[in-house]
Amino acid sequence: MRQGFLELAGRWISRVADDRGIAWFGGALAQALHGPDDRALGMAIAQAPRRLGKVALALGASDLADADALRRGLDPSDWRVDQLARIALMLASHRDDASFAATLERFCAMAEINELIAICRGLPVYPAARLIEPRAREALRSGMKPMFEAVAHRNPYPSEMFADDDWNQMVVKAIFIDVALWPIQGLDARNNPDLARMLVALLHERRAARRPINAEVWRCIVPYADHHGAAAMLHAWDEGDANHRRAIALALQAAPHRAADLPFRDQLPEIDADNIGWRDLA
Repeated sequence: MRQGFLELAGRWISRVADDRGIAWFGGALAQALHGPDDRALGMAIAQAPRRLGKVALALGASDLADADALRRGLDPSDWRVDQLARIALMLASHRDDASFAATLERFCAMAEINELIAICRGLPVYPAARLIEPRAREALRSGMKPMFEAVAHRNPYPSEMFADDDWNQMVVKAIFIDVALWPIQGLDARNNPDLARMLVALLHERRAARRPINAEVWRCIVPYADHHGAAAMLHAWDEGDANHRRAIALALQAAPHRAADLPFRDQLPEIDADNIGWRDLA
């Protein structure tokens, strides 16, 4: 996959960078491929925005299809050219899995925030996926939303690699820091009863503090709602918040058996799930 990704990166960069930027990237990439030098790699990654700019890649449908064909779930739809270059340079430095994981860890320990964001967006394309998992979990501990989103959003890595406890903590933190759930890949497949209970507890805490909570929370609560979850649904329905009602109704469409004992089941609005999804409600 490495060679295929580097070829995609070169093609996409050539569309948006000027001739000097393209030449610089070609030289930096060759050096990363042939010379295991942490200092040179760090300098090249640091220079990427100045050499290439920070414009969006503006990828089309065929580009995104190429990315997904190369690596299932790879979604670079909102990447910038400097981020792509940084990911490509880091990937090119791979010699063997153990040394790559060590190089990535050393780099991340010294990198500034924008470099970290770019490197974490590249998690799906790096080798040594299991060895670099601690770095992915460390990034999620950041209090900065862009850093958290670099791992959590549009990224197949967490759903594939995280244990249930780590996955649940990521989703709960997304709600806690008010980050959207809809860009999290694998959300429905990784949903579980423990996560539903954790989110019901967070819902009660927010309600007690008179603080709002993202209506997307029902996507994870409804499929595994126990009696506490059902009570929370009833309370939210009676409060009459339109967005929460729509979210509950949309979640119940995916788990219709959960509506059987709800006193408001006859009031559920008809929602065209083909045209109204979680992104619209968010």
